[in-house]
Amino acid sequence: MTRYRQMFRSIRLATVGIAVVGLAILASDASGEAATFDGYSTGAKTRDGLGKYYFGREIAHFMSHEAAPWLDRPEREREERPDLVIESLRLKPGDRVADLGCGTGYFSSRLAKAVGPKGVVYGVEIQAEMLKLLRARMSEQGIANVVGVLGTEDDPRLPEAVDLVLIVDVYHEMSCPAEMIAAVCRRLKPGGRIAFVEYRAEDPEVPIKRLHKMTEVQIRREMMVQPLDYVETVRTLPRQHLAIFRKRPDPVR
Repeated sequence: MTRYRQMFRSIRLATVGIAVVGLAILASDASGEAATFDGYSTGAKTRDGLGKYYFGREIAHFMSHEAAPWLDRPEREREERPDLVIESLRLKPGDRVADLGCGTGYFSSRLAKAVGPKGVVYGVEIQAEMLKLLRARMSEQGIANVVGVLGTEDDPRLPEAVDLVLIVDVYHEMSCPAEMIAAVCRRLKPGGRIAFVEYRAEDPEVPIKRLHKMTEVQIRREMMVQPLDYVETVRTLPRQHLAIFRKRPDPVR
């Protein structure tokens, strides 16, 4: 009997590995109950992608910590206007915020100043090397309210509920976007927000590789399967758009 169980288990695992358009991924919604996310498939693997698709979008390779200096390039302030991003988020003193895919802390330090000493910023990374760079940056700048968190590909592992999750130029690289955003939603306070900053794929003049850009339509399409309501899109950034969503109230039982 054990031999047959092992055989059936092998068959099941092999079946899971087969690419099927609209593969259902089980996750949990904000109430903790099972929810089904559709949209995964596999297809042609391009140079910058995984060959894994989500709602027709090929997921891009994530940036290694070895390329971290690019995150702190001097021209980034002019190209991305982080000051406008922070202003658009309308943060309040004391807010709990997560910088998901924080890298070296380029936005974490700015968020920390916006929420003030009574607020907290969780800098989340899946690369421990990035968290070392984050700690070094915060120490150098004398910032004490940024906490590094080592997450996984499908869970930010936030230690508490937060008011806002900021995701800058990272969402398009998440290998498990449905599961990750579902996990993020579970750690949002009632009425909490998620803000996506992505290079505009609608604009061919934006000098970024195609897989590392997203259209606003695509972002909104992918969030439709999550317990989120669309709030607004800020389109005043030089090369990106900032799409904001709010956690939907739990259904009345």
